[in-house]
Amino acid sequence: MHDYKWLNEYCLNRFGSVAALEERLPTPASDDALRALSADRYLSTLALRVFRAGLKHSLVDAKWPAFEQVFFGFDPHKVVLMGAEHLERLMQDTRIIRHLGKLKSVPRNAQMILDVEQQHASFGQFIADWPVQDITGLWQYLAKHGNQLGGLSAPRFLRMVGKDTFIPTWDVVAALNAQNIIDKVPSSKRDQALVQDVFNQWQQESGRPLCQLSAMLAYTVNH
Repeated sequence: MHDYKWLNEYCLNRFGSVAALEERLPTPASDDALRALSADRYLSTLALRVFRAGLKHSLVDAKWPAFEQVFFGFDPHKVVLMGAEHLERLMQDTRIIRHLGKLKSVPRNAQMILDVEQQHASFGQFIADWPVQDITGLWQYLAKHGNQLGGLSAPRFLRMVGKDTFIPTWDVVAALNAQNIIDKVPSSKRDQALVQDVFNQWQQESGRPLCQLSAMLAYTVNH
């Protein structure tokens, strides 16, 4: 397996300088920023991620002000009370995307947030405090306790709110495959642990956040 030095040199050669590479890399939010984000913004982003899955992002984003309105600003205490009849009425609202399964996910994910907040100071505190050295454990938690958050939805949600994570996109998986680490999208806990270990090693060697290492890996195959 190649070490971080190989990855860094490849990206520097591709972009020509440290500055050119740095401007292409994402920056995670601070723990304070994650803690400060309110529960309704977390729920809105969770719902946005669910509705974006399989759809053109610009289409979903254009309708999001209407979603904010029909879901009471994504206040989880209000959303969790939305029953089947309310959701059926939303299926007649042409301002939003009428997908019953995804609509049902919103109150279910509101319940997850409220459940977390019974055990932690806030959902933001819970997200901020989760160690990035076990970020795949947070993916698994969200997939298990949330709704429609399997596959890449959990890591993509975390990236959207700024929590440091890698994302096993096709480019990242192709790069890991080239290093003989995994040969498919890491869907099992075993494969996710293998990838987590590699990212943890590179993070220790480089001091870089996981999101930057993930982007650098993608750049080794994405021309």
